[in-house]
Amino acid sequence: MNIVQFPINTLNYFYEISGVEVGQHFYWQIGGFQVHAQVLITSWIVIAVLLGSATLAVRDPQIIPNGAQNFVEYVLEFVRDLARTQIGEEEYGPWVPFIGALFLFIFVSNWAGALFPWGIIKLPHGELAAPTNDINTTVALALLTSVAYFYAGFTKKGLGYFGRYIQPTPILLPINILEDFTKPLSLSFRLFGNILADELVVAVLVSLVPLVVPIPVMFLGLFTSGIQALIFATLAAAYIGESMEGHH
Repeated sequence: MNIVQFPINTLNYFYEISGVEVGQHFYWQIGGFQVHAQVLITSWIVIAVLLGSATLAVRDPQIIPNGAQNFVEYVLEFVRDLARTQIGEEEYGPWVPFIGALFLFIFVSNWAGALFPWGIIKLPHGELAAPTNDINTTVALALLTSVAYFYAGFTKKGLGYFGRYIQPTPILLPINILEDFTKPLSLSFRLFGNILADELVVAVLVSLVPLVVPIPVMFLGLFTSGIQALIFATLAAAYIGESMEGHH
């Protein structure tokens, strides 16, 4: 009974933390649902930037790349190396788009939050910020990662995938089940906590010491934002590779 209640309680916990808020927020009412408009607006902007940049960079591909095409191919090769390292030489190919989409969305979102003065865009309530500054976004990305590695393991091994929960001994069944719930929890809170903390620190320093002092902290925030995107994508690829290789 306790084992059955645990997943239900965990899902309820995820639902409760989706209501975590800092400051005021702007909402849209769509049908009978309340939608967090700030997150949707900034997410659409980030997606538009990614799609627009990729389209412009490869609209006239050259055999010998230069300029924007060279940069896009460098990013693609970086994502391929990351996926190949974590998932494996034989299995990594189909997962490059997913890992790349995660990395680029988080990276651009984090940098947009640190570089773009969202405060100049006025809203009825609150102000715009990085999409990853909202717990709903990071939980959604973490749950997508969980679905991805379940799908990878199940398609590779079929029902035999669930045998990993009783390895190396059936006594570890509760712990192995717990692991699948702690993975998205740690992924979501790590990203959300680091981005929120960085923005709060910069905001406090700007209000207290508006000149000179906040600038090094902002540069440090850019560095840590990139590192957080890399960590999230690396862990997502590692979980997918682990699900296909077996329990370690």
